[in-house]
Amino acid sequence: MYAMSLGDDGAELRPLEPWQAEEFLAHMDRGREFIGARNGLPDVVTDLESSRAFLRAYAERAAADTGRIHGIWSDGTLVGAVILRTFDPVGGTAEAGCWLEPAAAGKGLVTRAARALIDWAISVRGIHRVQWVVSSDNEPSIAVARRLGMTREAVLRESYWYRGKRHDEEIWSVLSPDWPATPTT
Repeated sequence: MYAMSLGDDGAELRPLEPWQAEEFLAHMDRGREFIGARNGLPDVVTDLESSRAFLRAYAERAAADTGRIHGIWSDGTLVGAVILRTFDPVGGTAEAGCWLEPAAAGKGLVTRAARALIDWAISVRGIHRVQWVVSSDNEPSIAVARRLGMTREAVLRESYWYRGKRHDEEIWSVLSPDWPATPTT
């Protein structure tokens, strides 16, 4: 098992694997309402079996080299994750995403974790374009995209149906020639 330090506050980035399904479910239960405000994951991970299935799907993506999931731990507790929802090394593209439970919000954890994952994708795996798809009303996630040096490319009006309402989505991206993004906090 390996972990990457995310700074002096003891936060770490580690792979998230199926054997951690109970811990993942407990994390999801702590953040269910907060995470679910903008992310459908709490509707998918509802019990131990669905937690295990979700992590197994990402393990299969990692084995197929088509996706990754890494947990964010703070003081030994899983508090969030960053993902490469899609990952295409041949085509040179990836889509990154994230979530946190409320106790971990506002500490810069997602920015630091996403920076580490995107840096790996670009610097180690040769990904040319990483995109970030976010609901237009998700200001914290948009702020992360900005801090990562991403460029807003488009607004897809009413493109995403979630919990009975249509939402606008924004597409943000960074290209490898523009990376590393200038760290801003």
